[in-house]
Amino acid sequence: QVQLVESGGGLVQAGASLRLSCTASGRTFSNTDMGWFRQAPGKTREFVAAIRRIGGFSYYADSVLGRFTISRDSARNTGFLQMDSLKPEDTAVYYCAATLPGATATRYTSTYKYWGQGTQVTVSS
Repeated sequence: QVQLVESGGGLVQAGASLRLSCTASGRTFSNTDMGWFRQAPGKTREFVAAIRRIGGFSYYADSVLGRFTISRDSARNTGFLQMDSLKPEDTAVYYCAATLPGATATRYTSTYKYWGQGTQVTVSS
């Protein structure tokens, strides 16, 4: 079992940066892949970024490529999403997610077994 807690959201102006953290409890976190998703009001939850436990391979949604960076510190059971050059369209609740141990991260929510409660990111113009 893995429990996830996000932090680091807030209200910023366009062009600013935020760093989201995802702290995991449970012994199996290091064996999971993880991802970040977001959900804006009235919209479906969408993929933002994912990182694999093996090799640290990461990939991103086109809308955030070059602006966001996903990383993880498995020794500290923590994942991160560095968000730079934020835009108003980045406004959403951001969720971190983890797969079952041994599973591979994808862009699809169905891949992920464990979810955090979300943290609000609001970008003003």
